[in-house]
Parts: sequence; C-alpha cells; structure tokens
Amino acid sequence: MPEWLPWALAILLAVAAGWAWSSWRHRPAPPSRPTGRTRPPRRTDRPTAPPRPRDRRTATGTPRPGEIWWADVPYADGTGSKVRPCLVLRADRRGADVFKITSQDKGDRDDHIRIPTRSWDATADHDSFLDLGTTIRVEADAFRSRAGTCDPALWRRLHPQP
Repeated sequence: MPEWLPWALAILLAVAAGWAWSSWRHRPAPPSRPTGRTRPPRRTDRPTAPPRPRDRRTATGTPRPGEIWWADVPYADGTGSKVRPCLVLRADRRGADVFKITSQDKGDRDDHIRIPTRSWDATADHDSFLDLGTTIRVEADAFRSRAGTCDPALWRRLHPQP
C-alpha cells in the first residue's frame, strides 16, 4: 500500500466530517406547532404600486405678488439654479418675476434691503436680505412651496401707491 494513501483517507474523512457538521448546524428549524389562534401569513408576493408623481407646486396654489415662495431660482449667469426663498413681484400662469432672498448679511450694500424672516421662516435666527439688483424670471413649475407673505411695510416700500 502506498504510504500517501492513509493520509489521503484521513484528509477525505476530515473534509466529510466538516461538511456533515456544517450541514447539521445550518439545518432549518423544525416547524413550530401553532398554539391557539393565529393570523394567516401576510402576502408579500403582491407587487406594490409605484409612487404617485407629485406636482412640484403645492396645494397652496400659484404664486401671487407679495408672497414669499421657495423656488428653484436660476443663477444670473445661467449656469444652474438653487432652491431659495424669493419674493414674487409679478406673476402669470407661465411663471413669475421675483427678487431673490439671501440669508447672508448684505446690510452694507445699497442694492439689498433687510427683510424680516421670522414671519415666514420659524427656524431663522436672523433677518435675511432682499436682492433688489435685478428681477429674475422663474418658470411656474420651479415653485416648490409657499413660505409666507411679505411684510406689508416692506411691500409698500417696494410698490408705492400713486
């Protein structure tokens, strides 16, 4: 008998014993017997409905002059956009002309004025600034949600009555 044969048999037996031990340890648990009344199992094989598409505008309606809205406002250079608060100046069914609002302190500039923030953003810890530099056209589908209304004194300052 070749001298390697007992070693081969020993290795083969060790592998078989390891496989048997692993199979025995990972066997499925026996089914438990119900004790009393049980519910039928939930069907999980039913397909779920796809999420319903949401209109980008909220149920609060369309923007009106004097309202502050969160909208996807395009950058002045046309390279992109940012969701930010804005004050609606004029609006029609296709969109609105707005002034953008920034939370950065622009008190030292003539083209920005302080706008009270607490009335439309409860989480704000300071007032924001309204950029009077240029009006920006925002398409109707870019408006996300209505934040509130402009302070009446500020609105009269922006739109004096004749």
